[in-house]
Amino acid sequence: MIRYGLIGSGMMGQEHIRNIKLLEDAEVVAIADPDQEMRDLSFKTSNGTAKLYSDYKRMLDDDICDVYVIVAPNDTHHQILLDTIPANKPILCEKPLCTTVEHCREVIALAEDYATVVWVAMEYRYMPPVQRLLSEVDKGTTGSLQMMNIREHRFPFLTKVGDWNRFNKRTGGTLTEKCCHFWDLMRLTLNSDPIRVYASGAMDVNHIDERYDGKVPDIIDNAFVTVDFENGSRAMLDLCMFSEGSYWQEQISVTGPKARVDAYIPGPARFSTDGKERHAQLSISDRKSKTETRVDVIVDETILQAGDHHGSSFYQHQKFLDMVQSGSSTPEVSLIDGLWSVCVGEAAERSARTGQVVQLDRV
Repeated sequence: MIRYGLIGSGMMGQEHIRNIKLLEDAEVVAIADPDQEMRDLSFKTSNGTAKLYSDYKRMLDDDICDVYVIVAPNDTHHQILLDTIPANKPILCEKPLCTTVEHCREVIALAEDYATVVWVAMEYRYMPPVQRLLSEVDKGTTGSLQMMNIREHRFPFLTKVGDWNRFNKRTGGTLTEKCCHFWDLMRLTLNSDPIRVYASGAMDVNHIDERYDGKVPDIIDNAFVTVDFENGSRAMLDLCMFSEGSYWQEQISVTGPKARVDAYIPGPARFSTDGKERHAQLSISDRKSKTETRVDVIVDETILQAGDHHGSSFYQHQKFLDMVQSGSSTPEVSLIDGLWSVCVGEAAERSARTGQVVQLDRV
């Protein structure tokens, strides 16, 4: 039985607990969170078996866990990782790795010193429709990829403890906090590193009338971002966070000389009008025959209901647990992957605010 310790237990922490409970040979034995209400909720979610801590350092001192899952607010990841890596236990760290490139590099250097395995939680990789899309690319369905487009039209940022997700200083900015998933998917799918970023974005609709201790939120709620890659391919993100009426929350398209492949992903059931889970779809548009083939991608409803990310948290945890049990020191999503996603996000935030193209060798 692999014993999990969670550092942070807000909305995403609850999702991690629910998914770990679905795994065989895994249990949450410890939860650390400074908020009493979140600790109490986590205790119930974990079936009243976890030991609770108000300070994660006390949990580290007790050394009752085999692995740690970091699910605290973004701006706390840096210090938590610096404190946790020396324990030499496998770590699953929620995205983004840190809120700045500089902090990511510090974490990478420390992890190398201790040979600690850190897996960055880019769970969008593990959505079943995304896995199907990646499989079609690997099979050569599209031919050599030239273009990739990701469209996410969704609901605004949810309310969180301390309202930390309303401010760039704490999140790293929307194009890092939310969109690091997409930069990771682009780099993975196109099999190349980004070299240039141009973004146009603003806060136009959401949070404008909100005030927190007199402070005005400053997070982008819509953007177009273009990313050029070293191998000549290019990708674009179309983000809108005031479009919760969209049937498909994400549409991911990849196009080559032979075909286009699209993954269509619905939003969480709890935000739909009828509260029912919906199937994702995969579409293949063949260039030669000029025909489209579209199929449903079925995911077990128990897995869908364990979180808001279309089953990806469960499948990611399966992979992470396999790594831990096998004794492997190679995570599927590495610290370098985490660094790249923050690098592009930081560049996109800078570009959106200055109107300038950002070369990543300068980031």
